Amino acid sequence: MKAVFITFDQAHYERILDILDRLSCRGFTAWQQVNGRGSATGDPHYGSHAWPGLGSALITMVDDDRVASLLDRLRAINADRPKLGLRAFVWPLSPEGV
Repeated sequence: MKAVFITFDQAHYERILDILDRLSCRGFTAWQQVNGRGSATGDPHYGSHAWPGLGSALITMVDDDRVASLLDRLRAINADRPKLGLRAFVWPLSPEGV
């Protein structure tokens, strides 16, 4: 299993949930209002008058065989609207847990 942490513009929220559903990635935790700024491109998301957009973030635990499909679909969303911003980070998980 892998942990996939996704940061994105709020406009992408429903599309990302749809992707998770289609890939049977059931469990996740989401933060619907986060502030941030990309490291290279895209507009800041500060929720201010100057930068009114807000970001969201989501973490999900994904079976190894679904990670590539998830990342491919997220790349397609980002390619469609690159200025909105979308990033995904993947970490391996240990088999131990509660």
